[in-house]
Amino acid sequence: MIELEFHGAAGETTGSMHLLHADGLSVALDCGLFQGSRNETLEKNLTFPLPPDKLSAVLLSHAHIDHSGNIPGLVRDGFTGPVYATSPTCDLCDIMLADSAHIQEEDARYWNENRAQRPADYIKPLYTLADAEASRSLFRKERYDEPVEFAPGMTARWLEAGHILGSACLLVAIHLSKPIHLLYTGDFGRSGMPILRDPVCPLPQVDYLITESTYADRCHPNPADMEAELVAIINQTRAAGGKIIIPAFSVGRTQTIVYYLARAVAEGRLATLPIYVDSPLSTGATEIFKKHPECYDAEARDFWFQQGDIFGRGLVTYIADVEQSKRLNDIKEPCVIIASSGMCEAGRILHHLKNNVENEKNTVVIVGFQAQHTLGRRIVERREEIKIFGRMYKLLCRVETLNGLSAHADAADFARCLGPIAKGLRAAFVVHGEERQLPAMRDILTTAGCKTVHIPAPGQRFEL
Repeated sequence: MIELEFHGAAGETTGSMHLLHADGLSVALDCGLFQGSRNETLEKNLTFPLPPDKLSAVLLSHAHIDHSGNIPGLVRDGFTGPVYATSPTCDLCDIMLADSAHIQEEDARYWNENRAQRPADYIKPLYTLADAEASRSLFRKERYDEPVEFAPGMTARWLEAGHILGSACLLVAIHLSKPIHLLYTGDFGRSGMPILRDPVCPLPQVDYLITESTYADRCHPNPADMEAELVAIINQTRAAGGKIIIPAFSVGRTQTIVYYLARAVAEGRLATLPIYVDSPLSTGATEIFKKHPECYDAEARDFWFQQGDIFGRGLVTYIADVEQSKRLNDIKEPCVIIASSGMCEAGRILHHLKNNVENEKNTVVIVGFQAQHTLGRRIVERREEIKIFGRMYKLLCRVETLNGLSAHADAADFARCLGPIAKGLRAAFVVHGEERQLPAMRDILTTAGCKTVHIPAPGQRFEL
């Protein structure tokens, strides 16, 4: 019997994890960290659909924490199997999982020292740096487009997804009692985005499809327009004497913003001003981006040849040291501060928001998707007050949202890349979306000819 079981990101947008059960083996497609409110986060991230020591392998689509971030948790609970991923994804996970563990440890320490009223209130980190370090030896670097046998009679290929560096759609072929081909999109990217190659489009014909749906209910603005709008926002805020605060994911979005600003300065569209990337993870991730120019598109390669670097050498100050980060609060002149996390749930961005959201001269620029119940979503919704570190702050600053920078496919991208294969599908499964996006993705597939489209609930299983 061959079955799919849905665990994380079924009916929601974070914590992706789907299980393939075949021939007595169980393999995970991604193993992400759920991100949201503390109590819900703890419960979901400590729960796996099966004992981790019964899991044979993990096939990883990309390095974003909501897809890779609970691998150390698997290891903590007994998983010893291989984690297969592209080479850039493995390199990114080296630093991202350690960073995630550090955040878990620091969050627990802060809570226990400052918020807990008694020992019974103490919390433990979801996992530790030791767990993250133990997971490193399990990663196996694979090449794009080359099949890898991860179990007898079962192979996987990684196809360019164009979402972040190293991201891939997983094409799984099962040759047991009957041949079955399964495609998992992971997070599917967009054509024409900066730095990275375009995703494979159309995707190959398969029997079964698991697809994300993050932006299936809308079409994005042109990313080229977003570059011009970002420059305009910076110029307007600088004229008002304010700072520009940009919460950005350390991997992908930060590099895109820096690339845009470096090009704007090089082309004379933006006068030089202080630009800070305040994140050790972003600094490390940028170095990994520099290691993999084979993943760049033609435009980024041309800029690389012209400038010797595409990430603001001599223009951008990358900050890892905590004391340097604190000194940014003393800057009075206009500047750009880019810091993680992208949904404003942890990291140094919280300190910059705390110190800047009550000043009307400043601007917070939201450049990525903000899941429900996150601080980033509350900022986008322009709540009158927001809670940071247990204290309420008035949201008086300007807030701008640039959805055109999203690295997720939109409705038009899905129709173009999945539409051609929809008629040939036996069934499709729609995940990684909220209540409007999930049925919108179903409608795209049924309109294109797919007769059976499921929106699975957590724990639901389907025989293939």
